[in-house]
Amino acid sequence: MQSRLILVLAAVVFAGSLPAVTAQDAAPFPTAPRDSAVSVPVPGAGTTPRAGAGTTGFPAPPPAVPFVDLTIRNPRNNREVAFSVQLLLLLTVLSLAPSILILMTSFLRISIVLDFIKRALSLQQVPPNQVLLGISFFMTIFIMWPTLDQINRDALTPMAEGRMTVSEAYLAGEAPLRLFMYRQMESNPENIRLFMALRGLEKPTTLADVPTYVLIPAFILNELTVAFKIGIYLYIPFIIIDMVVASTLMSMGMIMLPPVMISMPFKLILFILVDGWNLMTRQLVASFR
Repeated sequence: MQSRLILVLAAVVFAGSLPAVTAQDAAPFPTAPRDSAVSVPVPGAGTTPRAGAGTTGFPAPPPAVPFVDLTIRNPRNNREVAFSVQLLLLLTVLSLAPSILILMTSFLRISIVLDFIKRALSLQQVPPNQVLLGISFFMTIFIMWPTLDQINRDALTPMAEGRMTVSEAYLAGEAPLRLFMYRQMESNPENIRLFMALRGLEKPTTLADVPTYVLIPAFILNELTVAFKIGIYLYIPFIIIDMVVASTLMSMGMIMLPPVMISMPFKLILFILVDGWNLMTRQLVASFR
């Protein structure tokens, strides 16, 4: 009995020490569900808090894509018709730029000679074809630089400044390239005579009498002929090494051993001793006029 009385008194004293909680102090129960993740920051969203930014809420709508309008209308005068045709011809020339680079410059001869030297040395993968094409490209720029500079000075710059039309710029830029191609065939114009005869044209007296559509194929045949002649001269010393190695292996009874495997190191030694790259580059550049 006495212990129960002590427990009741202790409960009364503890309840009196607690603060009174009124209805105003109590937090109201939310009537609508609340997004508890609004204040959770997103990594990389920035340090400055903004409304609707840097949280897991819906992002702002992206900006509108600009509208591109391409209209096609009938030309108003003959000048607009001529301009459209010139623009079409310019795009055609740009699409044929790789062929122009390969066939109407020194690139053709250089690339064929480099491929010949690679085969003469019995090399399969070294140097790669991309390296040989890169060497041919930069050597072409080196050899063609005076011609390209004259084309830029006489045709491209005046056309960009508005002092020359597209047709006038074409004629001005064609002249240095025609002169370069003719210089390579000056000592042996047989290819020009061939195509002039095939076309049924009269014998030309000057370079101006040779049409461009005759000069270009004649130049291509001339470059192929010269490149193959250089390739034959390059092959001769390496063929001798192959013959010596093959006969030596046969005399020793090593018929099953491939002669190329033995002769390739001797070819490389010979090529390095005579400074083959320097010598070949010097002769290639000197072969152009």
